[in-house]
Formats: sequence, structure tokens, C-alpha cells
Amino acid sequence: MFRDIRPVLSALLRNRTGAVLVGLQVAIALAVLVNAVYIVKQRVDLIGRPTGLDVGNIFVLSSAGFTQDHDRYATMREDLAWLRSLPDVRAATSTNAIPLSGGGSSTGIATTPEASSEQTVPMNYFQVDEDGLEALGVTLAAGRNFRADEILPPDLNSDRAIPQVIITKALARSLFRTDDAVGKVVYDAFGRPTTVIGVIEHMQGSWLSWDKVDHVALVPEVASWSDNAYLVRTRPGTRAAVMRQAEEHLAASNTTRLIKFVRPLDYYRDRSYLSDRNMAVFLVTVTVLLAGVTALGIFALATFNVNVRTRQVGTRRAVGARRADIVRYFLVENWLVTTAGVVLGCALALAAGYQLSRQFELPRLDLYYLTGGVLALWLLGLAAAWQPARRAAKISPSMATRTI
Repeated sequence: MFRDIRPVLSALLRNRTGAVLVGLQVAIALAVLVNAVYIVKQRVDLIGRPTGLDVGNIFVLSSAGFTQDHDRYATMREDLAWLRSLPDVRAATSTNAIPLSGGGSSTGIATTPEASSEQTVPMNYFQVDEDGLEALGVTLAAGRNFRADEILPPDLNSDRAIPQVIITKALARSLFRTDDAVGKVVYDAFGRPTTVIGVIEHMQGSWLSWDKVDHVALVPEVASWSDNAYLVRTRPGTRAAVMRQAEEHLAASNTTRLIKFVRPLDYYRDRSYLSDRNMAVFLVTVTVLLAGVTALGIFALATFNVNVRTRQVGTRRAVGARRADIVRYFLVENWLVTTAGVVLGCALALAAGYQLSRQFELPRLDLYYLTGGVLALWLLGLAAAWQPARRAAKISPSMATRTI
């Protein structure tokens, strides 16, 4: 094997400029490719996380009064009664915030009334009624739902304690280090007690980029903000029809308000992940283009070497070299150039991965991706050099004398 590599390496050293440039191109391509694919995989995993919600069957409807005689709470009761009467509606609830939307309400709770700020656990909360669990499509892992008589009227001054609350398993673990939180007491920022009556298996809140996105609590209270917002869960396959029906009926049933929007919950999830999706598309595009340019560079170098060595190839054929020997020669030459680039590229990839992890708090580069990138660049190099190598093998032995 060394005897095959030595003449190839000697020829490369005599004409090193092209080889050095292609090697650098391979190194940069490997560093970019590995880190880009790793980031894309993280974005894809992030977008694909389970929400815990029945996203495909939920829509959001928001309305606002514009006259002085508009009775917001009477309108809310009438709207919910009508929505719940529809045969294709499984549940509907009023709410203060829209899950997955990027906007909502948050506070901190603790396991002791005298907890310091460091001991307080942040959470995202949603004001819902007795239909809240069913409207969200979440699974209750333990405990019970709110009863209708437990739903509190709006609290414009936020100066009262909430007797009951339903929290997610993730929030329960952060508070009590266990999923078994039913019956336990938590305390708000003012040290007021609240009893946990239920635990949700899993639910994402409003801010999908938050590392505590699954720290969620449901509060049995009518939303106190100025607009009416409803979460409506329909039976599978009926959401679009119910959305049209709801918009038409609610707009006509009360002339003291207007319908601000009717949107599927998917809209908010997709909007929240828009930057992640765009980043993934951009990085994939850059990676594909860079791989194509790298392959073109390897192909051009191999083609150039074949063209300038026509006489030498003809001489080798004249003294008995087989076509397979010629193909192997140029593939080995390409492999040496690619390998030199790969070695440098590994160092660049690790350095770039380290800087990305420090600057953007990303996980460190997984070495599996580096190994995969090395193999991909080797295969890409061989594929790019294959056609020029085969063309070199077709050179006739008579070419050795034609150029004399």
C-alpha cells in the first residue's frame, strides 16, 4: 500500500497549489457541514417536541366590545353556552392566554410561605373554567378537575388567594422532587397557600423557547383582561367547519362587540417556531451548496491532473498498467487530498463547536456527527473523482508517443 501511495504523494508535492486549495476547501466544508447538521438536528428535535395538547383540533376565538353598554361577562357566558351546545365541539373555555403563542402570564410559587427568590419556581399559568382540561386536550395523571362551583369570578386587583390549582408533572418535580403532588400546598409570591388538586401528565405553555416551557399551572378563574378569548376543542376533522360557524354566529349574535380573530392553535405553534424552521432551512441550503461546491472543486482538480498527465498515463499503459491501476492511482491521489482536508477539518469543526456551545449555550458537538461528516466527505471526494479517473483509464498507450 505504501508503494502505491509514495509516487502519488510525490506527484502531489510537485504540484501542490491545487491540492492545498482543495484540501482547505474540504476542511472548511467539513467544519461547516458537521456543525450545521448538528444545529439542524437540534432545531428539528425542538420543533417536534410533544406539546401535550390536542393541537390539531383546537382553535382560538377572540372578541372585544366597542360600546359602553357591552357586558363582557354576560357575553362570555352566552358565547360559551352556545359553543358547548354545538355537536362537534368537545369543550370550550375562556382563557387569559393562548398556549404556544409566545404571550402569556407567569409568576413564581414555592413550597414554603417564606421562600426566597432563589427558592421560588417560575411557572406559566392559564385561567380556565371547569372545561379547561377537556378544551386543552391534556391528560390528567392524578387528582381531579375543577368543579363549576370552584371557578372564581374575575379579580381585577389580583389581591386574593387561589384555593386550588392544577399543575404539570414537570412543575411538581421542580417543587417537590416527585410527581405525587396531589393534596400538597404551594405558596404564591405573597405567601398565600394554594392546594394542588390535580397533576397534568404533560403540557407546554406559552413560551416555546423557555427552558421551563412545561412549568404550567391551571387556575380556576375567569380571565380578567379586557378581551374575551376562548379555547375551543372540536371533534377530529370538524375544526374548519366549526371555526366558520362560530365566527359567523358570534359576529351576528351581539352587535356590541367585534370578532378580532379565529385561528387554529397550529398557527401559534408554527409562528413560535418560525425562526427555528427558517434557521434549519437556511443551514440545510448552505450545507447542500457547500457540499456541491466542494465536490466541484475535487472534480476540477482531478480533471486538471488527468489533462496534464495524459502523456504519463499513456506511458504507464504502454508498459503494462491496467485500467484499474490508473483508476486507483487517481482515486488514491484524491483520497490523500481529501484526507488532509478532513484532518484539518476535524480540528476546525471541534473548535467551531466549542465556540458555538460557549457563545449560544448550545450542547457540545456530538462526535458521532463528526465521524459521519468525515465519512460523507470521503465518499463525496471519491464520487467526484470517479469520472475523471475513469476517463484517464481510457487513455490509449499510443498517447505516450503522440506528444513527443
